[in-house]
Amino acid sequence: MASNITFHEGTVSSDERAQLIQQKGATIWLTGLSASGKSTIACALEQHLLHLRKYTYRLDGDNVRFGLNKDLGFDEKSRNENIRRIGEVSRLFADSCCLTITAFISPYRVDREFARQIHEKAGLPFVEVFVDAPLSVVEQRDPKGLYKKARAGEIKDFTGISAPYETPETPEIHLNTAITDVAESVRIITQYLVSHGYIPETTTETS
Repeated sequence: MASNITFHEGTVSSDERAQLIQQKGATIWLTGLSASGKSTIACALEQHLLHLRKYTYRLDGDNVRFGLNKDLGFDEKSRNENIRRIGEVSRLFADSCCLTITAFISPYRVDREFARQIHEKAGLPFVEVFVDAPLSVVEQRDPKGLYKKARAGEIKDFTGISAPYETPETPEIHLNTAITDVAESVRIITQYLVSHGYIPETTTETS
């Protein structure tokens, strides 16, 4: 780190910001294989929370690689840096009192743990959601045809085929999307947010 920079503390404390906005921030971190349902659930959850008048924003894996992380590839080092940046960005969003939803494969436990630790160090909630579906199921879905290309050797370092996915050991929420649909997944996540005091009980009705 450069020696000529100084971290400037804001004049508004986290507690004061939360009181003024009337909402505390948190990061809801969706992780899972490609085609497990992360982006679909993230979009539905964002819409649901916005309909509940919650300050919410979604960070999606593919979308971020068009801008912030367009300089990164898919080798292990690049994947590490991809998640490091997203961890830092989601922490900043959560610090602004946003309910931040991330949808990234984030295949390595150490990278997800880094994201968790920087949130916890800042006193911000980090909710890991394992969007789980067997490889046979996601290969059958394969909406982008990526698994087929990976099996044919056309895509290198593809998670689940030629690169590892390390499943979460103790996620806050575990969704089996082979048997749980999108609406039920959103309900489960929303109920978790309610039960832990991140959003009030009166907002649990479906939108």
